[in-house]
Amino acid sequence: MVTLWKRINRVIRHSWLDESDLQRAMSPVMLDRLQQKIEFSEQQHSGEIRICIEASLPWLTLWRNVPVGQSVRARALTLFSEMGVWDTANNNGVLIYVLLADHAIEIIADRGMNSRVAPEHWQTLVGQMGEAFLKGQFEEGLVQGIDSVSETLRTHFPTDGRQNNPNELPDRPALR
Repeated sequence: MVTLWKRINRVIRHSWLDESDLQRAMSPVMLDRLQQKIEFSEQQHSGEIRICIEASLPWLTLWRNVPVGQSVRARALTLFSEMGVWDTANNNGVLIYVLLADHAIEIIADRGMNSRVAPEHWQTLVGQMGEAFLKGQFEEGLVQGIDSVSETLRTHFPTDGRQNNPNELPDRPALR
């Protein structure tokens, strides 16, 4: 259980961050580069990559008496569903979720990927991205995440360039 003081501190931290903080962290030029990176990546495999960056959690989510990691994971799963990442033809969508207020990263992969990739693989990637973020290298960390997810998708869901490979989900990172 989380102490009342920690819950209040977290609510305050989340109330300070909003859409303007997202705009400062993610310039339109950076979003364009990340979108292009995802577009290029998805030409090499049949998977779909989505990035969602959120400034803070909704109040109701914050006030629940659950550890930070659980609430971040639950939010990432909710967005995975809302954004339709689970609904790809080969069940190989991957969501990279970043929550600025908690300095948290989650990677949620659909069942087609999870049957082939151990959870430790995603945790290693989260650690690498987190190290880049701590150095202030936000874009580099996200590019590293895209590259690693792409490599994993190429390994398990390659395309030969001749098969039909529709783009099932938007490639632009979502800001919430």
